[in-house]
Amino acid sequence: MDEGKLIILCAPSGSGKTTLAKFLLKQNFNLGFSISATSRQSRSGEIDGKDYYFLSLKDFKNKIKNEEFLEYEEVYDGIYYGTLRSELNRLWSLGLNILFDIDVQGGINLKNILPKKSLSIFIQPPSIKILKKRLKKRNTESEKNISLRISKAKEELSYSNKFDLVIINKDLMEAEKKLKNAVLSFIKKTI
Repeated sequence: MDEGKLIILCAPSGSGKTTLAKFLLKQNFNLGFSISATSRQSRSGEIDGKDYYFLSLKDFKNKIKNEEFLEYEEVYDGIYYGTLRSELNRLWSLGLNILFDIDVQGGINLKNILPKKSLSIFIQPPSIKILKKRLKKRNTESEKNISLRISKAKEELSYSNKFDLVIINKDLMEAEKKLKNAVLSFIKKTI
């Protein structure tokens, strides 16, 4: 696996990571989006093979056993997320650099696997209070799930120092500018 570069975006749920990933994909950076696999149920409007590869828990565990994942994590009890090796090969065969929108531990794992080819970026919310407001505004989660996500976010924030760059997403345009400059600089850099 020595083709293009990896741009790894990680953040607590509700920090704006997916919005920033979509912004990056609109730039002319020769980026392909790595579709993660998950064992969770799809949300309204999500499409298998576009947003995620939705797998049953049994299928996910079989792929783990068959070493089909570059990295994976049990992010919530019984809910796994991971990066399939075949996904990297698919994107690299197209001559693309790869953009990841993944959980914090998965991002750290990817960075450790391919450190010189990776730029890891942690998107940080301005505060837990604002993060909670954003999650409620989505209107996709129960109060119980929001509480779980806030608890997980507090833990994830403690890992921000393991990333190459931390961007506080208080003002979206400013976060986009910082992200664009960092990614462009990294892509242009020779390894």
